[in-house]
Amino acid sequence: MANQNVTDEVNDRDETTIYDFSQVDEMFDGEHILLEDDITADDKLWSAIGYLLPIFAIIALMRDDKKERPFIKYHAVQAMALTIVLWVLILIVSLATLLFGSFCAPFIWLVTLWPAYDSYKGSCTKIPYVTSFIKKRGWLSSE
Repeated sequence: MANQNVTDEVNDRDETTIYDFSQVDEMFDGEHILLEDDITADDKLWSAIGYLLPIFAIIALMRDDKKERPFIKYHAVQAMALTIVLWVLILIVSLATLLFGSFCAPFIWLVTLWPAYDSYKGSCTKIPYVTSFIKKRGWLSSE
């Protein structure tokens, strides 16, 4: 009898909320995180493609339905910051080696495979220096 009452209570819960926030696992260091159940396959795909093709990160931040998703917003902002860092790195290496380093540019872009794979798995990748930089600027604040 007691088990029946528990299952009835669980089945009667309101399932209309989209996000479930937790204080235990935190994506934004002191702010709220989405539990893995709330991250959709679409979120993962947009986040992963944003690292590989940065134009998709820009598009995600311009579309209302995508920029309101915290997981997509987190990775889109981080992907854009990583892209800028990589372009600056390629420029410095190219100029320092009298443009010979520009041949190494495709190998430098292999760095984006790691956060793309992690975001496709549903993880919130923290890229050293880049993530802390964009958090300090308030670009990843949750509203």
